[in-house]
Amino acid sequence: MNNEAQSGFLVGELVVLEPLGREHIPALSIAVSDGQLWQLWYTSAPHPEEMKAFVDKALEAEEQGEALAFVVRDKFSGKIVGSTRLMAWDQANRRLEIGHTWYAKSAQRTGINTEAKFLLLQYAFEVLDVIAVEFRTHWNNQRSREAITRLGAKQDGVLRNHRILKDGTIRDTVVYSIIDSEWPAVKQNLIHLMSQFEPPK
Repeated sequence: MNNEAQSGFLVGELVVLEPLGREHIPALSIAVSDGQLWQLWYTSAPHPEEMKAFVDKALEAEEQGEALAFVVRDKFSGKIVGSTRLMAWDQANRRLEIGHTWYAKSAQRTGINTEAKFLLLQYAFEVLDVIAVEFRTHWNNQRSREAITRLGAKQDGVLRNHRILKDGTIRDTVVYSIIDSEWPAVKQNLIHLMSQFEPPK
């Protein structure tokens, strides 16, 4: 697995995570339209018309030292298929969260998410030297909860009435984490999971 963070790029077998820039707005708008992701109640994917604001907010968080945002590029098709972020970066306490993740429908269940998470976790623990990585999701998003558990994260708790969503409903947020002492075992588990996905010929 080639994970040299040259120029901020994280490179795997299936995906390349590229530092997010405003030049990616058109491609991200196309990707989020594959499956009309903004209509899914459990995601935070922006509407294409909101993509500039989405990118601007991510870059502002980067400037404040609180985040590192990426676009997810399918290594074989060359297409940008989603976005993900190291965020809520508490440098003093060496903690951060992986979030704001969404993928075009055509990229889901392809191994892309598993490898992207691996690259982010490896960078967080082995380069940024964090001691904990959090994941957060909607209590009712069973697919996301199962995916986070499959990564090897453990549930820390539930933040009840945590957020008021765009449609006015109130979200209970489930918090998971992986800590540094767990990373070696989680890493081996992810390598095993990734071996089950064959790169395109």
